[in-house]
Amino acid sequence: MWTADKWTDYEVIDASGGEKLERWGQYRLIRPDPQVIWNTPRGREWSRPNAHYHRSSRGGGEWEFFDLPSEWSIRYGDLTFRLKPFSFKHTGLFPEQAVNWDWTGARIRSAVESGRTVRVLNLFAYTGGATLAAAAAGAQVTHVDASKGMVTWARENAAVSGLSEAPIRWLVDDCGKFVEREIRRGNRYDAIILDPPSYGRGPKGEIWKIEDSLYPFLTRCRLLLSEEPLFVLLNSYTTGLQPAALTWLLHSSLDRPHSRGSVEADEIGLPVAGRGLSLPCGASGRWQP
Repeated sequence: MWTADKWTDYEVIDASGGEKLERWGQYRLIRPDPQVIWNTPRGREWSRPNAHYHRSSRGGGEWEFFDLPSEWSIRYGDLTFRLKPFSFKHTGLFPEQAVNWDWTGARIRSAVESGRTVRVLNLFAYTGGATLAAAAAGAQVTHVDASKGMVTWARENAAVSGLSEAPIRWLVDDCGKFVEREIRRGNRYDAIILDPPSYGRGPKGEIWKIEDSLYPFLTRCRLLLSEEPLFVLLNSYTTGLQPAALTWLLHSSLDRPHSRGSVEADEIGLPVAGRGLSLPCGASGRWQP
């Protein structure tokens, strides 16, 4: 497992009974987690959270607030992220992705230091964690997400991280349509980062179902890679889409006829304080030529 173990402003304090207790800066939240199928004893640290998200048996759920501001910030290295609780338990950040920010940042930084100009495309880019990490490493980044609210949030994260003037293109667009236009324009990227949803609808009712849509989408993304690409990073939070499946997807869609890339894929996770164990939080695949 690739574990995001370099946080100081975030930690999983404990996990039990379908929930996890987390510290986000100075605030403690209890949120549901479907991976937590064990029911170990809970200590006193569970007794006074700042907020608790209660899942409903009918689907969805709601927050119960005790002492939590509407917004606050945490830092990871030189990056700052604005957080706020919103629908379906989220805060606007997936902290396990820090392990991928470190990996992509190191490769971009090495290429930039060698004199290369690095262009990165971040698709399904959410609130911009990967965008900020790439920009801070010296890349020119194109950030694409279909939600105007998420792109606005990402721009706010860039501003508080001191990256307002970084070469980032902020685009509210359907990722599939954007990729097709970029292919026609002849634009190319040295690295592509993808965090596709399990299911979604496009602006005209187009259905995205990851089992059916991801492979053909990746084959189209291959046409956007430069002659000397650095990497493609694929994230998955879809149940059943395991690291071995990501390996097959990346090899079969991205390898060129006479050039086979290398792929690493694994679970990503977060250490649980004092337990000596890590909490699984999805999977990632990393293709390199």
